[in-house]
Amino acid sequence: MRRAGQFVLLGMFTLIAPSGALAQVSFYTAVDLALRNSTPVRIGAAQVQHAEAAVMESVDAYKPSFVVGSSLGYSYGFPVGQPSVYSVSASSLAFSFSQPDYIRSARAGLLAAQLQLKDTRQQVILDTALDYIQLTTVSEQIAALDQETGFVLKLVDIETDRVNAGLDSKVELTKARLTGAQVALRRLHLVDQADLLRIRLAHLTGLNRSDIVSEPQTIPNAPEVSPEGSNGSQTIAGNSGVKAAYASAQSKLFASFGDARQNNRPTFAFGGEYNRYAKFNNYNEYYLRFQHNNFNVGIQITLPVFDATRTAKAKGSSAEAVQATAEADQLRDQAGEQILQLQKNQAELSAQEQVAELQNELAQDQLDAITTQLHLGSGSAGAAAPLPKDEQGARISERSHFVDMLDTRFQLTQARLSLLRTMGRIEDWAKAVPAPRP
Repeated sequence: MRRAGQFVLLGMFTLIAPSGALAQVSFYTAVDLALRNSTPVRIGAAQVQHAEAAVMESVDAYKPSFVVGSSLGYSYGFPVGQPSVYSVSASSLAFSFSQPDYIRSARAGLLAAQLQLKDTRQQVILDTALDYIQLTTVSEQIAALDQETGFVLKLVDIETDRVNAGLDSKVELTKARLTGAQVALRRLHLVDQADLLRIRLAHLTGLNRSDIVSEPQTIPNAPEVSPEGSNGSQTIAGNSGVKAAYASAQSKLFASFGDARQNNRPTFAFGGEYNRYAKFNNYNEYYLRFQHNNFNVGIQITLPVFDATRTAKAKGSSAEAVQATAEADQLRDQAGEQILQLQKNQAELSAQEQVAELQNELAQDQLDAITTQLHLGSGSAGAAAPLPKDEQGARISERSHFVDMLDTRFQLTQARLSLLRTMGRIEDWAKAVPAPRP
């Protein structure tokens, strides 16, 4: 029975054990590769380029555009067209009441795209940092569970001997085997989680999942953000997402101004054209003083007296600007609430971390006491001496509390980094040199 139980536990851990050699990647390298290769950053960069092109398009409306063409052909009878050997034309916007607003709108849209890209970069840094730190935590937890597995196997061995000797009931052996199965299940979950984290890091950084192994010593410590020093508008001021939303709302507001000023206001456009007409056509038979070289230049003035379509468009643009401003206000309020919630979570998780550390310290002290008693005796007359199975149980408890403590520490780090990201300060943290670890 004892050997069978050991084979079952060993088989479970062998099946879920990771295989293959992995290469180490530092924290800074992972973040840098993510900022270069992640799809959200590439999408944001493309949106910035699109906004830059929109600014150029709105400004270039004042620059003349030149067109060269030809409509060479033969005509018979009365000329029905102007077949030309070649023609050159130029046209540009000379003055418009709306165009300056459209230029302001495009520039505000560019600022919004740039701020959104910055916000995207911060989110990518947060995702990469959390995945990297969690992978480090999971690796430490798996190592601790491997040690716990060895203690469980020894406990199963001891309980099997005691059951065979009639010293313990089969219930104790079943409990030991159940503990082993629970440890194996927890380890399986962590191994699957590590694989998922490596895949996510591979997608962010562009590396192969088999090349990713974390270096704990390269991770900067997550700073504790004091709620007293980061409240009100101070915390929102660094949020690039909120600033991007307001810049986008301003862009739509300028666009609505431009659409409204297209009504009942003149627009001036410059135009010029040169045509060289063919000599073999019969224009000279129907036109007095026909000549082959022709040129015209002038200003075109357009005054929209009534245009229902433009009026409706102006109303729609104004409504979009109002909606965008309200959405920016809503995002600002949500960011403020999120900061407050993260500050509260940080305080709670700090307390949970202290509890987990004390529990782990207590389990370590209990293990030391049992180990000492096993070597030196109970130390008091009439007191029952601890058994070897008690030592293995204490070791199992200590490793279990250690794994729980690592999980609590990661949750606290996650809350702190999320707070930094919401405040727009995570990029400075990611570029910081990690402090030496004790």
